[in-house]
Formats: sequence, structure tokens, C-alpha cells
Amino acid sequence: MADNLVIRPIVADDEAEWRRLWRAYLAFYETELPEEIYATTFARLISGGAGEFRGFLALVNGKPVGLSHYVFHRSCWYLTDVCYLQDLYVDPEIRASGVGRALISAVKAAAEEAGAGKVYWMTQEFNATARRLYDKVADKTPFIIYQQPL
Repeated sequence: MADNLVIRPIVADDEAEWRRLWRAYLAFYETELPEEIYATTFARLISGGAGEFRGFLALVNGKPVGLSHYVFHRSCWYLTDVCYLQDLYVDPEIRASGVGRALISAVKAAAEEAGAGKVYWMTQEFNATARRLYDKVADKTPFIIYQQPL
């Protein structure tokens, strides 16, 4: 598959395919979001602004099959920024083909280029398919996440 796989930054012309992939990602997590969030998120992804989210699309034979969203931010534990990989999604019919690994590698390369101190992400405990990949490419931490809705 590597010969047919391209990972590239998300651009304005990608909005329809990005929405298709992100909707599928959100459906996996049984989540729906209002239109305003889709529009705002996409605008942020393509803005190029400092502190804004960025993203990659994975294309196989020219067809978008996966995405990743990431952001650089400061940390009290590093002198450099760190990189948070917030979203990673690959179409189910192409999972376990190297696309997810390639998307993670692209984010890692972007983080290295930006001088970030680390790349980190989280997933839900039940996401066994993704965790099989994550266990191969990164170290699992002992942290538990808490959140308090406002």
C-alpha cells in the first residue's frame, strides 16, 4: 500500500471529504456536533495561525481514507511546545494497512520540525483496534483523565 499512500496537510478544497471522515470518526464515538463546530474546526485547520489546530489527510489512490488533527501548545514540564494529537481516524475497510501509522508518523515529523518536546494522545479504553497500533508506536502512560463540564 505504501506506493499508493500519500499523507498531506488538509487544504481548503478538502472540506467535503474531511467532513465525511470526521463525521465517521465522531460516529464511532457516538457523538454528533452542531454545524457551527464543523465550520469553525475546518477554518481553524486551514488557517495556519499560531496556536491553531492543523491536520493531515491520508489518501490512497487519490481517495481520502484517513485524517489526523493536532495542535502545538506550551507545557509547564517542557521549555519547548508539545504536540497533542487530538483526532486520528482511518476508514474501517482500510484499517491495519499502515495508514494510521503513517498519519502518526506525519504528526511526529511535524512536531520534530517544530521543535516540540513530545507528541501525545489518548483513546478510549474500548478502542482495541487503535490500541494495538498505539502499543507498537508509543508508550502507554499511567495517567487517568478527568473532566468537569462547565
